Amino acid sequence: APYRRGMDERTRGREQLAEAASDLVARPDVGVGRMFGSEGYSVRGKLFAFVSSDGRLVVKLPSERIHELALDHMIMRGSPMREWAAVPFDAGAERWRQLADEAYAFVGSITA
Repeated sequence: APYRRGMDERTRGREQLAEAASDLVARPDVGVGRMFGSEGYSVRGKLFAFVSSDGRLVVKLPSERIHELALDHMIMRGSPMREWAAVPFDAGAERWRQLADEAYAFVGSITA
């Protein structure tokens, strides 16, 4: 979605995530709900993707994979979260789609 004047970063990020995750949302094991004050996506009740307050995509991936992809870890209360990566809005909807798909597969594999 194109940027609209006055839209905050989280809203803009949520719109990009909704577009990026549209195929995932159609799956019967994917739920949408509020997490960390934002709309998030879960597989069988376990969160795998949401948008942070500053509009970045946050996805759950193995720590090694986060390093391979050269992504930043999400910081919570001053500490990096080991299996949570933060992806800039400017990475774009296609990159977000790839990472959301990967996070869905990872979380699905550990909650089966």
